[in-house]
Amino acid sequence: MNSNDVTNLWLAEALFRLGGVKFGTFTLGRSTVGSPVYIDPKVFLREPRILARVAQLIKNEIDAGLARRERRIQPFDLVAGVPFGGLHLATAYSLTGNVPLIYGIPPKDMDHGTRIEGRFRPGESVLIIDDLMTTGGSLLETQRALQDVGLIVHNGIVLIDRAQGGSDRLRSAGLHISGILTLTQMLNFYFSRQMISEDDYRRSIEYVETHRANSSSGQ
Repeated sequence: MNSNDVTNLWLAEALFRLGGVKFGTFTLGRSTVGSPVYIDPKVFLREPRILARVAQLIKNEIDAGLARRERRIQPFDLVAGVPFGGLHLATAYSLTGNVPLIYGIPPKDMDHGTRIEGRFRPGESVLIIDDLMTTGGSLLETQRALQDVGLIVHNGIVLIDRAQGGSDRLRSAGLHISGILTLTQMLNFYFSRQMISEDDYRRSIEYVETHRANSSSGQ
């Protein structure tokens, strides 16, 4: 496969065609309340061939970040998937990029911390991978769990950034995130191709802009 064939907009279209983009009214935890659009990157698990192309897209993004004179991504020894949405992506990238994989198992109660599975040595650097970022809470928890066992975490990659303050929150914690797609880019693409209605587009864009403004003002 030619890596030049895999682009950000290909990702947006593949996600839509597999049924990973839905419109309505969705509340998912505390970070996504009353959203008119729902994104489910786990649909890539249905199509191993497409998941392999997604892994190549992640590799392209990482390679580009490492190659720049002012690096957006620092060199790393290991890759870690955020449980659970980012784990299959990190596994696919690990196979594509030939990079060792680790992952955390969240505690079942308050008496035990996250357990890190996989082989590692304190002092090694880790790149975190996740499928979707809203406020960045899961990425931050993963960063802390990795740091607690002596690992160094500077960077993360997410497939889709919903742009609800996650990047700024994580940057203040020393974790710099590269997003392959933003929700706004996806919506603009779908609307320009007449893949979604104007009503769904307007409602979704207004939601994104309102929550971006709220996150900037600290609400």
